Amino acid sequence: MEYKPNKEIIAKKIARLFHNGDFVNLGIGLPTKVGNYLPDGITITLHSENGFIGLGPVPKKEDQDWDLVNAGGMPVSILSGGAFFDSATSFGIIRGGHLDYTVLGVLEVDQLGNLANYKIPGKLVPGMGGAMDLTVGAKKVIAATTHFDRFGKSKLKKKCTLPLTAKNQVNYVVTDLGFFEVKENKFVLREYFSPYTPEYIVENTDADIVLDENCKLAEF
Repeated sequence: MEYKPNKEIIAKKIARLFHNGDFVNLGIGLPTKVGNYLPDGITITLHSENGFIGLGPVPKKEDQDWDLVNAGGMPVSILSGGAFFDSATSFGIIRGGHLDYTVLGVLEVDQLGNLANYKIPGKLVPGMGGAMDLTVGAKKVIAATTHFDRFGKSKLKKKCTLPLTAKNQVNYVVTDLGFFEVKENKFVLREYFSPYTPEYIVENTDADIVLDENCKLAEF
């Protein structure tokens, strides 16, 4: 079976995990797509660690305002009722445990709930941003990632090999193959995405995977 990266299906699945009224931080890159796929009737409040609440969908090119950007420097929209504040207030929200979810992209995530997403040895990086605070401050942590890296290697690991952003903090992982819960030091596959099968996922993941007793094909 040929693998084709699909970031849209990751964003669509994550958007369906939220409940009305949830307070959510979406990390830079892939997680920002999640706001475009919220189901009808679900209203959440989006937070950006550089000092906003009330973010809306990613703006169209003609609507972009480069004076209004998220923590990754990309243009955002703000809904009516949104608010702006300084970084001290923003991190007070994070560290105070007020976020229901944070969604973060990863370089690696392992079955112990460890997350590596800010540094590759030998490469210059500007820093880890707010990821370390977000992973310990949010009530639930969702890792969002393509299942394989550009070399075809699984990004879900038995144990991370890269420097850790956080230890034992990841609750859920959504890839373009399936939806996993991190439980009892294993990845529990709760849903798989067409055209892939549970057998394909188990065979092509460098980690211990068990199938949830109600594991099913996701519907989109």
